[in-house]
Amino acid sequence: MGKHIVITGVSQGLGRAMVAAFIAAGHTVSGCARSPGAIAELTSQYPSPHQFATLDIRDDVAVKAWAEAVMAANGLPDLVINNAGLVNRPAPLWTISAAECDAVIAVNLSGTFNVLRHFAPPMVERQSGIFVNFSSGWGRSTSPGVAPYCATKWGVEGLTQSFAQDLPPGMAAVALNPGIIHTAMLETCYGDDAAAYTPIAAWVKAAVPYILSLQPSDNGRALTVPG
Repeated sequence: MGKHIVITGVSQGLGRAMVAAFIAAGHTVSGCARSPGAIAELTSQYPSPHQFATLDIRDDVAVKAWAEAVMAANGLPDLVINNAGLVNRPAPLWTISAAECDAVIAVNLSGTFNVLRHFAPPMVERQSGIFVNFSSGWGRSTSPGVAPYCATKWGVEGLTQSFAQDLPPGMAAVALNPGIIHTAMLETCYGDDAAAYTPIAAWVKAAVPYILSLQPSDNGRALTVPG
């Protein structure tokens, strides 16, 4: 029996690849992203019961409405994947504007909070479901130039461990480091050198089965996609 999977940040990169792979495996996907064009393409490519919405996860009121609509259409999620993320332009912290820092924090942390808070209550009541919060190698280590991003991903690790302790038996929350993948975000940091890293198509073949294999016994763990 297929699962109902909720994914944020489905407009490109890892999010879009996961949508295709989960649907190909027989699961129902409800996704969101900020790009109306990408959402229109996904809606056309993957019609009902799959659901795709234009949404800024920084907007708490909008996230609440989206969560309610998703659950009304497809029932409670079996798996919620917080994939949406934003990286700062690599530079010393003192040269990065307050607006850019705030944007990274708002998407990577506040957006994750919003999604968790609005999907968790009915899932906790049912006492089943798994939350996967995408972290990063920079959520467990650091590099120069990406202080705002590192701060948020270290934050994702901490919030996931604490949130996991709030969950009842039968549920799980994990922080997942996807590894280093050739995405547009990586190009922002590494430029042309990003092409030397794992292609998205190869990554998704390992990542999707791994995510689907997660169990309540994984609750609170900091995990990494194999490969």
